[in-house]
Amino acid sequence: MRFYPMKKSCLLLLLFLFGIRIANAQKITEEQLQVLHNSVKAGKDPYFIESRDTFSRNGPNCITRDLVQDRMGNIWMATWKGIIRYDGTTFTNYTLKDGLIPFHVISCYADKKGDLWFGTARGGVYRYDGRSFKLFTTKSGLADNNISWITEDLEGNIWFATDSGASRFDGKVFTNFTVKNGLPSNKVSAILTDRKGKVWFGCAASAYQAADGGLVSYDGKNFSNFSCKGRVAFTSITSLFEDKNGNLWIGRMDGLSLYDGNSVVDLEKSLCYYIIDDKEGNVWLTITDPPGGFHPSTPNQILCRYDGEKLTKILEKFKPGDCQVFGKIEDRQGNLWFGTMKGVCRYDGEAFNYFTD
Repeated sequence: MRFYPMKKSCLLLLLFLFGIRIANAQKITEEQLQVLHNSVKAGKDPYFIESRDTFSRNGPNCITRDLVQDRMGNIWMATWKGIIRYDGTTFTNYTLKDGLIPFHVISCYADKKGDLWFGTARGGVYRYDGRSFKLFTTKSGLADNNISWITEDLEGNIWFATDSGASRFDGKVFTNFTVKNGLPSNKVSAILTDRKGKVWFGCAASAYQAADGGLVSYDGKNFSNFSCKGRVAFTSITSLFEDKNGNLWIGRMDGLSLYDGNSVVDLEKSLCYYIIDDKEGNVWLTITDPPGGFHPSTPNQILCRYDGEKLTKILEKFKPGDCQVFGKIEDRQGNLWFGTMKGVCRYDGEAFNYFTD
C-alpha cells in the first residue's frame, strides 16, 4: 500500500496516539486515514475520549502522557480526555469546564512566569495564565499543530517540538526552524535547554527509522551537530534530559546514552524515553523490555530506576494491563508521579496510588 504525504501524516498521528510501531501499521486502511484527516481538518479529534465528569474524586482512567506542577502545588495532566488538574482533593477536567477543543493533550510545561502550556495532537497549543486559555495554531505562526515537547530557553522564549520543525515564541511572534536552518530532520521529537543556555534538539525520521534523525545544539545563532570523539552520531532521538550534575541523557529508539561533556557511555540498548531525576539522584525512565519494539499483548514499556550503578526494572507495582509508562515528575513533597496507559499514578516511596475507588 502506498501512502501519500497527507495520508502518511495521518498515519503517524495514529501511531503516535496509540504507541504502535510502524511494523503494525499495515492494518490501518486508506479509508480510516481519510476519516482522520477530514476530522482533524474540521477541528475535531475522532479518537478523543469524551468524559462525563468535569469534577471527580477519581483520577483519569485513560492514557496520561505528561504532567507538570504549578506554583500553587496543583498537578496538571495531559490526557486523552483533555487537560486535567488535581488540587489535592478533586480532579477537574478543564477541557470540559472551559469548553476547550476536544483533542488529545500530549505535552505540558510550566514557564518561568508561571504560565502553563499544553500541546495537543494536531490541535495546536494552549497557554493558561491562571485565568483563561489561549489557543495557538499554525494560523498563529506555529510550524505544525502537533506539539510533542515544550521547553523554555534562558531568554524566556518558549520552544515547541513539532512534526514540521521547531517553533520559538518570544511572547509575540513565532519563528520556525527546519532542515533549512540546520535541523537534521523536521520531525523534532525532543527539545532541552541546558544550564549553559544551549538549546538541544533531538530529531527522528517521520516513520521512526533507526538510521535517520539526529542531535544538534543551538547557541542562539548557529546549529551544531553533536560530536564526540570515537562516537558515531546519534539518530532516532526520543527524549533529552539534563540531570543535576549537568550530564546530558539521550534517549533513542535504539538505546540510552549519558554524555558528561567529554565522553559518552551507553547504558541501555532498548527504546528509552521520558527521563527525570529525583532529589536522591536516581534517574527514572521508561524502556522497552524485551528489546525489539512494542507488542500490544505484552506489558513491555516499563518503568526503570537508575541509581548510578545499575538499572532496576519496576514491574509489579502497576495496575494489571498497564503496559506503558509515559511522563514523570517529582512534586515538592518528593512524591513521584507517572502518566500511564491507565491514568495517573503517584508513588510515595512505598505505594503506587491511582486515585481510584
